[in-house]
Amino acid sequence: MAQEIERKFRVRDDSFKALAYEHTRIEQGYISSGKGHTVRVRIRGDRGYLTIKGPSRDGGLSRYEFETEVAMADARELMQLCEPGMVQKERWLVRMADGHVFEVDEFFGDNEGLVMAEVELSAPDEPFQRPDFLGDEVTGDRRYYNAHLRQYPYRLWKGEA
Repeated sequence: MAQEIERKFRVRDDSFKALAYEHTRIEQGYISSGKGHTVRVRIRGDRGYLTIKGPSRDGGLSRYEFETEVAMADARELMQLCEPGMVQKERWLVRMADGHVFEVDEFFGDNEGLVMAEVELSAPDEPFQRPDFLGDEVTGDRRYYNAHLRQYPYRLWKGEA
């Protein structure tokens, strides 16, 4: 089984943009989401993806993930099957000197103002270089899961964060 192990952080400033080697616009919807299981459709630039994720059993640090690329026409059709609410964001990739890549997501639409960074790890206790743009860690805080942001956008609760 493919395990996704990642840590999530709020981002304190936009200094990540000068460090990024790539950025892409992303739109994603959820065909199904509930009890930690999700089936997601994503259009990233000019490519489409279908992703299935299982629930986390360790406080949000890791979970099962299966992802496959699908034809863009299929991705657009699958978007029509999604639950209400889309997640729109720009993803910036920042490679650190230790080889880790931070995916920094700048959200738009109902989640405007939220900027998150995540780093994928090969083990839960793997050390990684922490860039200056990282703020508080929010790994396991479901408010910051994309499937949750679709239903309860940042604009509704940002004063509580």
